[in-house]
Order: sequence, then C-alpha cells, then structure tokens
Amino acid sequence: GLRVATLAPGEPRTFDTGDSELFVLPLSATQLTVTVEGEQFEVAGRTTVFARVTDFVYVGRDSSFTVVSESGGDVALPSARCDRALPARYGAADDVAIEIRGAGPATRQVTNFGSPDTWEHADKLMCVELLTPDGNWSSYPPHKHDDSPECPVNNEELYYFRIGRAGGTEYAPDGFGLHRTYTGDAVAPELRVDDNLTVRDGDAYVIPRGYHGPCVAAPGYTMYYLNVLAGPGGERSMAFCDDPAHHWVRASWEGMPTDPRCPMTTAAGRTDGVVD
Repeated sequence: GLRVATLAPGEPRTFDTGDSELFVLPLSATQLTVTVEGEQFEVAGRTTVFARVTDFVYVGRDSSFTVVSESGGDVALPSARCDRALPARYGAADDVAIEIRGAGPATRQVTNFGSPDTWEHADKLMCVELLTPDGNWSSYPPHKHDDSPECPVNNEELYYFRIGRAGGTEYAPDGFGLHRTYTGDAVAPELRVDDNLTVRDGDAYVIPRGYHGPCVAAPGYTMYYLNVLAGPGGERSMAFCDDPAHHWVRASWEGMPTDPRCPMTTAAGRTDGVVD
C-alpha cells in the first residue's frame, strides 16, 4: 500500500496502521516529529527527493502515530499487511546504503533504506528509492517477481514517481518519463498486461504481475520512484528474474563506465554541487 499525506505547517496528523506496518518517509517535509504510542522521534527530512537522502521512521502494525512538520509538505507512508507487531524504530540517513546499478545510459542510483539486506526490522514490507539522471533508463532489463514458476519469490509492487528538472532539486509538474509493464502471451488472456505509459510527477502504478521496465527519464527531467514491495511468502526477498529476451544486456555492462552523475544524492545532499 501507499498513502501520500500533505502536512500543513505545524499541524499534527494522526494515523492508525491497522493490520499493516509502514515507513514514515519525508518527500518534501523537514523538521518532523513522529510520535508512536508515546515514543517520540525527530526526523530532519528533506525539501525534495532530489535534494538528499532522508532519515525515516518505521511503525509497526496495530499502532497509532502522529506526524507534525515545521515546514509542512508531503510524507509518503508505504505499507504492507503483516503478521508480526514490531516496535517503532528510527532510521538515520547516514546509515542508508546507496548503490550504483547498471552502466552507461542505464546507470541509476538505488537508495536502499528499507531493503531486506539493509533494514531487517520489518515483517513483510520492503522499500527502496530509485534516482535516474535525465535521459537514462532504469528498471532495466525488464524483470518480474510474481507467481510464475520461474520466479524465486512472489511480490506485488508499487511504483510512485516524482519528476524533477535536471540541474536542480525542485519538482517539475510539466515533466514526464515513460514506464513499461507487460506479461507476454504465456499467461492466460485475462491476466495479460501490456502497458506503455507516460508518467508524471506524483503518479503511481500498481504491478500485481508481469515484467516491469524500463523506466525512462526524458532528457531534461530527472526521475525518482519509490518501490514498495511485499508478498505472501515467509521471507523478505527482492529476488527477481529477467525477461530472457533481454537478459544479455547485463553482460554488455561489463567494462562500460557508469554515468558520473550517479550517485545523484547522499545524506549530505546533492553530489553535483547544487544547493537546495
């Protein structure tokens, strides 16, 4: 699941997790206080997703929590239904692992704030952020992790997009990118998907099954997306299988330099000298 809450400056908002666990992830809010069942966490946040890697808070199921931001702004609440009730926990921006994936025009930044390898304190929920420089491709080669026999795990996934203007940190409401999801003809007709979509700032796309990718950032516009994953299995795993027709592309990256624009952000801010 995913909810994006817009906070008014200084006005608290209260939420209940119900049967789900979630992250409180600032998108464009700073100086936040998150209070979970009487326990208080101070979160620095960020002005936009293109400005820096942010700190965050994990909130377990069956909890009530309140969020207030001095600046106001947007906060993402990615969630997943779960079985175990875990205590709330703060995640520091300096501890978030940043990965450079791909090479050449397929270079992108993966910010692993809630992946199984870097954040063990969750029952089902898995989240990462992707940052793609303008003109580059990400989520490529196309891959899937559904109930197909060849897939090592079965996960549903959400993509939540933000689009920026290259050379800055602000959001670009007129900007756009492209996204593709498809199943091919090997599945039953009623389950087939063949979507080639224009995505704009604030769009979300639900992927219950099928190959997804690429996500393409249009020249002049940077692309961010939040990946939210969960599945019915007992293990948190983001394992996947490539579309066999395009798996060969990975070998072509060997020896190819990565795009020097990545990483685009760190906990300290932008890496290209742009000041927010």
